[in-house]
Amino acid sequence: MMRSMVRAVALASSLAMCIGALAGCGSTGASEDGKGQVYYLNSKPEVVKQVKELGNEYTKATGVKVTVESATADSYDSTLTSELSKSNAPTMFNLSSFPTFIKVKSYLKPLNDTKEYKLLNEEGKKAAIQENGKAYSLPYVSEYITILYNKKILRQYCAKPYALIKGVEDIKNYGVLASVVKDMQKHKGDLGLDGAWTTPGLDPSDAYRIAGHPADVMIVKEYLNAHKTFMPKISGKYMKYYKNFVDLQLQNSPTPADQVGSKNVDDCVSEFSLGKTAFLNSGSWANTQIDTSTMNPKDIGVLPYWMGIPGEEKYGVPASHEMQWSVNRKSSEEDQKATLKFINWCVTSAKGKEIMSKEMGFSVPFSTFGEKDQPTTNPIITEVKKLSKTKPTVPALITPSSKFSKDIENALIEYAQGTGKWDGVSNAIVNGWATEWQLVKEQNGVLPQYGLE
Repeated sequence: MMRSMVRAVALASSLAMCIGALAGCGSTGASEDGKGQVYYLNSKPEVVKQVKELGNEYTKATGVKVTVESATADSYDSTLTSELSKSNAPTMFNLSSFPTFIKVKSYLKPLNDTKEYKLLNEEGKKAAIQENGKAYSLPYVSEYITILYNKKILRQYCAKPYALIKGVEDIKNYGVLASVVKDMQKHKGDLGLDGAWTTPGLDPSDAYRIAGHPADVMIVKEYLNAHKTFMPKISGKYMKYYKNFVDLQLQNSPTPADQVGSKNVDDCVSEFSLGKTAFLNSGSWANTQIDTSTMNPKDIGVLPYWMGIPGEEKYGVPASHEMQWSVNRKSSEEDQKATLKFINWCVTSAKGKEIMSKEMGFSVPFSTFGEKDQPTTNPIITEVKKLSKTKPTVPALITPSSKFSKDIENALIEYAQGTGKWDGVSNAIVNGWATEWQLVKEQNGVLPQYGLE
């Protein structure tokens, strides 16, 4: 059985950057003391600072050199392929898609027999990328795709005589949510808002929130309602709900629709942080993006990822394990051992666990993380945990390529600018899905057995 992971659309970054934990990016070379060294190619730019801190702290504790390089979302796969071909190749890296797994499979070290794999909890082991009984990755974060709301603003709205609801608990489906959003937009002046919904930025750093996640959620629902685990072709039967969700954001945000292509993730999240908007579709990683100096973390609430698709009310938020560590089996034996020891330290030492759960705000699927270790400082995960008690999470989607997402993004920009019609978006999703999976099959000779995590 093979399980892959969702592509890294949820990633956003500035230009590719290199960060060394004692030295800058460069040759990892052979260590002089025989302890080996670590070169980590990271694909999660929103926590680059914390990843660097992990490397620095590990080096302080052990003397082992750790080098970190971080690549942008749209360049990660090509960067990984390029770096692996070098003599100073990464000793550990993240996987970003099923095609990437197939492409770099010869570099992947089987991890079943390692202490680090055995430290995964059942959730982590289930999510690990496997083939023919061998596990090739270690999931290190459980992430949740959500609709966030500002509790303080919702309380203020509910106190108004024109309010359509008495409390956020009245938002029981997408229909109510959409009505509230439109009403808040109508009264944005009285509420002190620039818009009801945060700008759906279509700059490459922010496009995953509108071109990635909603499209993925729509396809997941098609899978679930068809009782399928993988579909190389989709019907697009729920496209109208995706369109409604896109239009809701375009028509009720602070930014004119024809200008959303220039708005990056910092621009958009700052609207929410400053209390200028009431809703933001994002995920648990937004904890590190929201400026808590201007927004009280206690005011961050979570709603299920509703789009109006029939039957969605019984579900909560999508859960993803897209971030998974792999070890380069072509690295020297000493570097492989050093890499596994670094991973072990990250998930067992007090300092490593503190950085991952408290500073990164991760929910970490390792058995070494108990209730006391989990990220109580991440209000989004706290809210998701509460929600999941009554609304079960849904799996995340395995998508065929980064091109699939980029084509959706481009079609959405044209739609928002008025230079293209919705048919272009529909074509990018429905026809693009079939075309890209067919290309994966032609290039690799295989398709995934499962299309959901």
